Amino acid sequence: MEPGFVPLDLISLSGFSLNKDMPRILIADSHELVACGLHATLRSHGLDEIVGHARNEVEVLRWTADFNPDVVVLDFLAPGFCVETIVKLKAASRARILALTDAQSGTVLVNALRAGVDGYVKKDCDLLEIVDAVRETHRGRKFYCGQILDAIRKEGIDLESLHVVDPDCSGISLSKRELEVIQLIAEGFTNPQISERLFVSPHTVITHRRNILQKLGVNNTAAVVMYAVQSGLVSPNRFLFGQAS
Repeated sequence: MEPGFVPLDLISLSGFSLNKDMPRILIADSHELVACGLHATLRSHGLDEIVGHARNEVEVLRWTADFNPDVVVLDFLAPGFCVETIVKLKAASRARILALTDAQSGTVLVNALRAGVDGYVKKDCDLLEIVDAVRETHRGRKFYCGQILDAIRKEGIDLESLHVVDPDCSGISLSKRELEVIQLIAEGFTNPQISERLFVSPHTVITHRRNILQKLGVNNTAAVVMYAVQSGLVSPNRFLFGQAS
């Protein structure tokens, strides 16, 4: 048996459940104590079919393929995971993804939403709220805890118009200048500052921004930042620390 894997029974491992209303759950978190606590909490509330505990991206992708969970409860900010883990899971399986993380910046929240999470709760939420989130996510409903909803409102995120990222972004064609503008936007520069750095007029910067939004299929700066992170134009570490909402 591989370290970190917590099988429950032969039915769970077979990929078949006798109870269609009982979600098969895979916990993905590199923090052992958190994963064990979540495991115990879910089981104590009748969610018994927990097929395992993945400690990194390689394990969660492999075990999702092997054990076909209905819901993956994922801390994509934990060591061994990243926002790209969400995109890979969405591309490789039909599992619904519930993000369960500590505090996050608005940018990280947008990244997760665009990557395709089906629900989002924080680790300091009430235990019953986390249990409800797992159940609602399994039923195909979007679930966000109160703290996440407050962050969404604070950041002015429009969930209806937020485009989920395509796992294959190769179809997006951006010019060298547009890539430079994206990088500077992601680094927090204003239009006048970008104008000075690139030796172009402010009007030209505005035009570039408009074209970038159109090409990426987004309508806000946070989504542009998310693209910059996913494309490697800026480091995600720039946003994961010290900017919690």
